[in-house]
Formats: sequence, C-alpha cells, structure tokens
Amino acid sequence: MVSATGARGFCFSLTAVFLACGPAPVSIVTEDATDLPLPGLTDSWATQFTAGDKLFEARFRAVDGLGPYYIRQACASCHAGGGRGPGFVEKMAQVQADGVTPVAGQPMFPLGHTIRPFMAGRAMSPLKPPVGSEVKVTQRSGVPVLGHGYLEAIADSEIERVEAEQAARTDGISGRINRVTFNSVKNGETSFRTFEKGTTGLIGRFGLKARVATLDDFTADAFQGDMGITSPMRPDEPANPDSLADDDKPGVDIDLATVNAVATYIRLLEIPKRTRPAGNGEALFAAAGCATCHVSTMMTRADYPIAQLAGVQAAVYSDLLLHDMGPTLADGLEDGSATSREWRTAPLIGMRFVKSFLHDSRASTLEQAIVLHGAEGSEAAASVHQFQQLEATQRAELIAFVNSL
Repeated sequence: MVSATGARGFCFSLTAVFLACGPAPVSIVTEDATDLPLPGLTDSWATQFTAGDKLFEARFRAVDGLGPYYIRQACASCHAGGGRGPGFVEKMAQVQADGVTPVAGQPMFPLGHTIRPFMAGRAMSPLKPPVGSEVKVTQRSGVPVLGHGYLEAIADSEIERVEAEQAARTDGISGRINRVTFNSVKNGETSFRTFEKGTTGLIGRFGLKARVATLDDFTADAFQGDMGITSPMRPDEPANPDSLADDDKPGVDIDLATVNAVATYIRLLEIPKRTRPAGNGEALFAAAGCATCHVSTMMTRADYPIAQLAGVQAAVYSDLLLHDMGPTLADGLEDGSATSREWRTAPLIGMRFVKSFLHDSRASTLEQAIVLHGAEGSEAAASVHQFQQLEATQRAELIAFVNSL
C-alpha cells in the first residue's frame, strides 16, 4: 500500500515525466479513498501512520512466527485498504436442535471455535469442524477498520447514555453494553489506555460482538487468532490438534511496539469523505427507526491523545451496543456476555466501498441487508416493517443515503 505521502511523491514524479513528454495526465489520486490518514496530522503522527501501514500490509512467514495454525498471513488480507475482506474467518459451534442455542460447555470444541485451515512449520493436521448434526459453521467477514480511532475515542459516558435512553423505550429496541474483562498482560506505556490483566467491566466496542475494549487488544487478538503471531499481550499459541506450544520462531513473535504501531495506524484512519445525495434519505432513515441503533454521532473524550479525535462528534452511525437480531442471524456462539442472537450495531462507515453486507456477507445489496434485520424476534423487526411500507422511491432514497456514509 502506498502511503499518503508516498502517493503524492509518486504522482509528482509521474507528472514530471508526462509534462516532459506531452499533455498533463488525468489525476489518479483522489480524496474518495479508504486508506487516508486523519487530516492535519503532525509529522510524528504521519510517520507512525506510514510505519503502521507497512506492518498492516506485511505478509508474515513461518520464520516471522506465522502459525503453527493460521487463517491469513496479513492484516490487509481481511481488511484490504482498511475496508471489508476479502478474507474471512469461519467459526464452529455446538448447538441444540433449534440451530441457535449453544450446547452447554461446548464439549465438541476443546480447541476453540475458530477454523484454522492453514499450517506452518511442524503442524500436521488442520483445525476443522467435526462431523455431526449439532455442528453449526458460520462465516465472519473481515470488518472495515476505517474510522476505528473515533470508536475508541467515544466517551464511555456517551455509550452509557444511549444504553439508558434505549432502556426507557417501549418499542422493543434496547441495546446493551458488552462489559468485558481485559485478559491481556499489561500493555506498555505506548498504549492509549493501560489496564491491568483481569480488569473487569470495560466497555467492549470492537469486534462483531463487541468483545474487545481497546485497539491495542483488538490488534494483538487478531495477530494471535488469525495469524498465530504471539505478542506480550497474547503470548500463547492458540490450542491446536498437534498440541504445539510454539512455531518456527521460538518465543514471543512480535513486540509491543509492533502491536502498538498497527493499532495506531488503525486509529489514524479517517472516515472516507461523505457527500449527501439528493432526496430525503436521511430523514427517512430516522423516521423508519434505523437511527435508534445506528446513532449518527456520539461525543469523544476531550482527553483523547490524538487532537483530531478529541472532543468531537464522531459520525460513526452506531451505538456500539449489542442487540438481539433474532434466530435468523444467530451463530450459536457467545462472546463475553453476548449471546448467539446478539450483535454489535455495525458502524456505517465507508458504505459505498462495501460490496457485501451483514457479519457473514450473506447480503449482496443494502436492501437485502435491511430486510434480513427483520426476522421474528429481532429488535429491528418493526423498523424493517416501516422500511418495507415506504414507496419504492423513498426506499431508494434511504438506501442512497446509507450508501453515501
């Protein structure tokens, strides 16, 4: 990936060549992109953005600590350009006959719920689902990480305020915070928020079920879970069929500085430029009840260490709360206090760059995604009904608005 600074230098060089040879070229760099840093960064932050970007793109090998079991070799494999996919993770769960309710204790999965199809080093047997009618296999698509600094910067009090407001509603919409425990070892001084191992009651805000509280932890968790890359925050290899406690790189694979560098790159990713379409899409979005969960803005902490993200209204279109989405979207898994049927409200960021929707990409259009929110028992069912009652032109305006975010 070319950094913002590198892209400008690259274009300048091309322009010089074309000016010497003929007419000036058409610009190939625009602001309508998914991998741009926050505007106005200091030189220090800009340098950290570029360094983290390179690590985000880097393909790890066995000699770097990849494996022994892994899903992808690079962060960008699941978050290309900071966006969604193309890589994904498959999960497996042991469920009751309804296909939704988890079996207590999950005895079929002593090695965890993540399918790891690829091996490195001494690994011999892929971690794949056992055969059985009780086994439910689901996909989790790589989420866009655009604007994640805003998500981390949102004040706890704002999320708690929205939770309280929804609890007072009488229409069945009542999201809740996923209170999580910080299970990493204590992070270093370069972390934006440092917690002791075992700290409880933190507000989960990252991951499809909001099971992670900070971007450093989110990054370390992905390194370990998706690539088998251990760090001081996640020093152990995931459980595996061969009982391998290490890979081809003895000991911990990466240091805290590497985790922090990637986390800081993610923090510094800007929300892509938005242009509101003509029509009444935004008003229709609110009238249908979509904005109850996809809250347009929440205030960030005044003391957040990145000036551009401190004390601002973060236009993330999410409440970061868990909502019961009914049995149709259930995956049979629990994350922290999140149940099989619960999912964090997805932030609506960079939507025009997204080609598939919902946690598992089962919807190929925004309208399909909206309709699939409406299963019986879903908190969003009434809102979906209101959407379906709109005239075709109004539905198109609402979708155009969402697509502009």
